[in-house]
Amino acid sequence: MKTIAIVCGGYSKEEIISQRSAQQIAEVINDVYNIYRVVIARNRWYAVAGVQEIDIDRNDFSFNLNGKKVVFDAVFMAIHGTPGEDGMLQSYFDMVGLPYTSCNAFVSALTFNKFACKVFLKEYGIPTADAIILRKGQTITNEELEKRFGFPMFIKPNNGGSSFGVTKVKQSADIQPAIERAFDGDTEIIIEPFIDGGELTCGVFKSSKDNIVFPPTEIVSKKEFFDYEAKYTPGLSEEITPARLSDEQMAKVQNRTSLIYDLLGCNGVVRIDYLMRNGEFYFMEINTVPGMSKQSIIPKQTEVYGLPLKELYIKLIDDAIERAGK
Repeated sequence: MKTIAIVCGGYSKEEIISQRSAQQIAEVINDVYNIYRVVIARNRWYAVAGVQEIDIDRNDFSFNLNGKKVVFDAVFMAIHGTPGEDGMLQSYFDMVGLPYTSCNAFVSALTFNKFACKVFLKEYGIPTADAIILRKGQTITNEELEKRFGFPMFIKPNNGGSSFGVTKVKQSADIQPAIERAFDGDTEIIIEPFIDGGELTCGVFKSSKDNIVFPPTEIVSKKEFFDYEAKYTPGLSEEITPARLSDEQMAKVQNRTSLIYDLLGCNGVVRIDYLMRNGEFYFMEINTVPGMSKQSIIPKQTEVYGLPLKELYIKLIDDAIERAGK
């Protein structure tokens, strides 16, 4: 029986979501593998073995349990945000020779940077909203932004997830406070115009054996937009799977999702977010370590697709091991 580390925690505000994902994953596959949750915190890496918390040896990502060294066959990545979604841990696992279920280090870093990912995909003709990037210390006037984008506009951290630090700005007086708020969560921020349309998200998983594009989910937020509160508070949003699309629209968004996965060179399961206006799907961002908690979208899309969640998780682990040549 293979020994699998479900890596969770992380350094961002998404730590709580990561822990929920890890718990769900462990519950689903704990009868298939020897499972240990490994928590990555800034000051400590440790494995959870029953009631024990045992420090990880970072030389080879192992730990000692009752006098026996425990080594892992693969890592199931469940950290949303840094260092699990931005390529940092992927680089480490590459160095120690440990397979992992997510995209490689380069793709993770590229996709985690919202602005860089948009620029990359624009080169291939993927529609996406206009955007500018500001780095810590740079400034921009309200007049410049109003002229370029008009109102409303979105101001948000360039790196991150779960809509932390995102503001929908409707008037000039709110621009600079929104910029300050976004900079609280990142050293780079991205500013985009508002696209008045429906929000969709679509999951995809490919391997040497599978080519699965899940049915997209339509997101109807009861707030101004699909922010953190709307995502994780029951009753504040409606997630409709499959989305209410025509057959032509359904094929278009699924084909685009498959294409983006290939263009970026993704691995594992990812989720791609869009805004739909006048029949066009505008790329928003990509989640290379999507949520796996019971409230998360990928498990719901998997169910509608007809693929048992356990089978998806096994496919992810098998794919990681195969890609590493183990």
